[in-house]
Amino acid sequence: MALGIIIAVIVLFLISAIKVVREYERGVIFRLGRLVGAKGPGLFLIIPIVDKMVKVDLRTITLDVPPQEVITRDNVPVSVNAVVYFRVLDPQAAVVEVLDFIEATRQISMTTLRSVLGRVELDDILSERDKVNRELQQIIDEHTDPWGIKVSTVEVKDVKIPTEMQRAIARQAEAERERRSKVINAEGEFQAAEKLREAAAIMLEAPGALQLRYLQTLSEISTENATTIVFPVPIELLDALHGRSQG
Repeated sequence: MALGIIIAVIVLFLISAIKVVREYERGVIFRLGRLVGAKGPGLFLIIPIVDKMVKVDLRTITLDVPPQEVITRDNVPVSVNAVVYFRVLDPQAAVVEVLDFIEATRQISMTTLRSVLGRVELDDILSERDKVNRELQQIIDEHTDPWGIKVSTVEVKDVKIPTEMQRAIARQAEAERERRSKVINAEGEFQAAEKLREAAAIMLEAPGALQLRYLQTLSEISTENATTIVFPVPIELLDALHGRSQG
C-alpha cells in the first residue's frame, strides 16, 4: 500500500514536471521567484513546486483602441478610434517589465491617439491618414519597446464629427466648389477674349475676311425656317450712292 502511494506520487511529480508549449508560445520560467529564462517551443522539464511557468503568446495581437474624444488644432471636436497590431519579441521583458502588457499597450495607445490628433487639423486627419498612422506607430513603438513589444501597424479606423460641424463643412465645401466654378468660367471668358482679339487682328489686316465671315453667318442663319434677317447696308455703299447722285 505504501509502495503504491509512493509510485503514485512519483508519477504525479513527473507529470507536473513535463511542460509542452506550442510553436507560437514561450514559457517564461521562475525558480523560487528568480527569472531563469524562456523555454520552448516543444517539450521540456521543470522542477515541480520550485519552478513556475508563465506562457506568453508570440502571435500578432489585434488591439482595438476605444473611441477617444479629441479637439483638433483647428478646434474641431471629433471622436476617433483606432486599431493597433503588435507582437511580443522578448517574452521575458513582457512578463517582468510590465504587469499586463496588453492592457499597458492599450492605455499608451489611447494616450498617444489623443496627443497626436490634438496637434493636427481635421483636414490632415481625413486627407493624410497614412502620415498620421505612421506617427502613431512610431510613438507607441518607442514606448512599448522596453516591454519587448514591437508595434507593426496603427490604423485610424473611424473619425466621427458632430452633426453641426458636418453642416458647416458641407457649406464650406459648397462655397469652395462655387469659387472654383467661377474661376473656371472666368478663365474660359479670358481665353475666348484672347482668341477674339487674335481673330480681330487678323481681320484688320485683311478687310475682305470680315466680309466673308459676315456672309458665312448670313448663310448659317438662312438655313433656319421662319427666320427674319435684318440686312444692314454698309456705310461705304451709301456714300458711293450719294456721290453718284450728286454727280
